[in-house]
Amino acid sequence: MSALPKNISSEFGWIEIDGKVYEYDIVIYPDGKIERRQKEISKRKHGTSHRLDIEEVTNYLGHGEDVIIVGTGQYGMLSLTEESLKLLKDLGLEIIQLPTREAIKKYIELSGKKRVLGIFHVTC
Repeated sequence: MSALPKNISSEFGWIEIDGKVYEYDIVIYPDGKIERRQKEISKRKHGTSHRLDIEEVTNYLGHGEDVIIVGTGQYGMLSLTEESLKLLKDLGLEIIQLPTREAIKKYIELSGKKRVLGIFHVTC
């Protein structure tokens, strides 16, 4: 089990977590594990990685999450598809979609209290 991230910041094109810089979209699992977002799944289906498709989202689920936080990018361009939203609601998960810098603040606020799955878009 990884430690939950404590220090997170982001500007256009990057996110820094506890001193390590990622220049790509990331997923933070409820146990603190970090991996690259599998955005090619959504891009293949929608022609853009700005639509978070159900096929991509299901790859991240199953880690005991209570809350899904989506950092929608510096300008809020990423969004869950209607199918993805319905699935997450049907699973009883709390869903929070905010521009990435605001989503980071919410992630830090909630991650010690709830099991949070964070998906963070680092560009637009």
